[in-house]
Amino acid sequence: MQQYDLSLKSILTRRAVSLFEHLHCREAVRWLNADLPEVKSRRADLLGETADGALIHLELQSTHDPRMSLRMLEYYLAIHSRFSRFPEQLVLYVGEPPLRMQGGFANPELSFQCRIMDIREVPGEPLLRSASLDDNILSILAGISDVNDTVRRILGKIADSAPEFRAEALTKLSILAGLRSLGHVIKEETERMPILTDFAEHDLFGPMLKSARAEGERELLLAQAGKRFGAVPDWATERINSLGAPELKQVGLRLLDADSLEDLFN
Repeated sequence: MQQYDLSLKSILTRRAVSLFEHLHCREAVRWLNADLPEVKSRRADLLGETADGALIHLELQSTHDPRMSLRMLEYYLAIHSRFSRFPEQLVLYVGEPPLRMQGGFANPELSFQCRIMDIREVPGEPLLRSASLDDNILSILAGISDVNDTVRRILGKIADSAPEFRAEALTKLSILAGLRSLGHVIKEETERMPILTDFAEHDLFGPMLKSARAEGERELLLAQAGKRFGAVPDWATERINSLGAPELKQVGLRLLDADSLEDLFN
C-alpha cells in the first residue's frame, strides 16, 4: 500500500489546487519535515504551513482503523510539541469500502474531534476539467458516475501532456486505480487509444507503460483473490507482486478453478 501513499503525496505536494478547494482545506505554501517526537518514531503523512503560519495536517487512509481518532490526537499533540502550534487536521479516506471511521470520541475526562472525509465526497468532474494533470489523475478516486469515461478522459489528458510527464502520470494513475480495483479498465482504455499505443512503443516510455499495466493487473489479481479466498496473506501478495506479465495471465486463468491460494502457484 506504500505505492499509493507515495503517489498521493507526490501529487498533493505539487498543489492539486482544485482538490484542496473541494476539501475545504487551506493551501499549504510549504511542506515541513513531518517526523514527530515520540517514544517510537511517528511520521505524519502531510504536514504543511499556510501563508499566515497555520499548520495543516493531512492524513491519508485507505483502510478502516477503529483507532483513527486516537491516532489523530497523538499527531495533534506531537505536532504541537514539535512546532508549538496546534494543526488543522483532516483525514482523507481513499479506500474502496464505505467509510466507517468516527471523527472523534468523548468521555468524562477528554473529548476530541477531527474531520474525516471520503474523497468520493469530492465531485470528480471539476477535477477532470482542471488544468492540473495532478487533479485529473486524482479524479479516479473522487465522486464519478462513469468509470470508463473518466479513465478515458484522464488518459486523453495524459496523452496531451508534455512527453516528459506522461510516463510518471500514467504510472500514478495505474497505482491509484488499484485502490478502486480498476487496473483492467486502465488496460482496456489504454489499448483503445492510438496515441498511447504509439507511446507504448517508444523506446523510453514504453517500458514504463508496460510496468503501469502490469501493476494494474497485479492489483486486480489481488482483489480477485481476496474476493475468492478472503484476506490474502503476505506471502501470496509478495508472490503476485513478483509476477511478470505472462505469469500474471497464467495465474489469472488458474484463479477460475483453484481451490486455494496455494493452487494458484502450483
